[in-house]
Amino acid sequence: MHVGLYFGSFNPVHIGHLIIASHCRHQTDLEQVWIVLSPNNPLKPSASLLNEYHRLHLLQVAITEDPFLRASDIEFHLPRPSYTVNTMAYLAEKYPQHRFSIIMGSDSFSNLRQWHQYLYLVSHHTLYIYKRPGFEVTNDLGADLRVLDAPLLEISSTQIRKMIREGQSARYLLHDNTLREIEQNGYYRQIPIGDT
Repeated sequence: MHVGLYFGSFNPVHIGHLIIASHCRHQTDLEQVWIVLSPNNPLKPSASLLNEYHRLHLLQVAITEDPFLRASDIEFHLPRPSYTVNTMAYLAEKYPQHRFSIIMGSDSFSNLRQWHQYLYLVSHHTLYIYKRPGFEVTNDLGADLRVLDAPLLEISSTQIRKMIREGQSARYLLHDNTLREIEQNGYYRQIPIGDT
């Protein structure tokens, strides 16, 4: 099976994330999209991160009814910080029957040179790049790219955390199941807003 891996902190996962994951599954040759929750991102501060198991649960309840999307905690069991190249190697060994590609925004692609062993990634994996405003896709790395015009919403997890902390409604920005869990458990009420 051809699986697209969509990495992120998902702090919390929101409708924009889900639209991108669904678009990549239904508008490409990807047969499934695994949303890989990163416990911590080496390029981002972690003070504003909700506990990784809570974030994973919020992701799981958001996609529970979609058979083509899967929540993955694979990076919970690997050395930290989480480097994509290590995760890809582990997945290839654990699931030799699958072919894995990487899904990322053009903003992340523009920063790819900062990633650990990025040349190995681009030489061994297809990258599915969804365009983000202000970040043109220039392939000067010789990567195998599939550039997508995915529907984008101007939603950020930072904005959602700020709204929740200030007591504002985040309805329609989050899947109903995710919003219900956040409200019932009081998530993001006390955590620093940060920028992850």
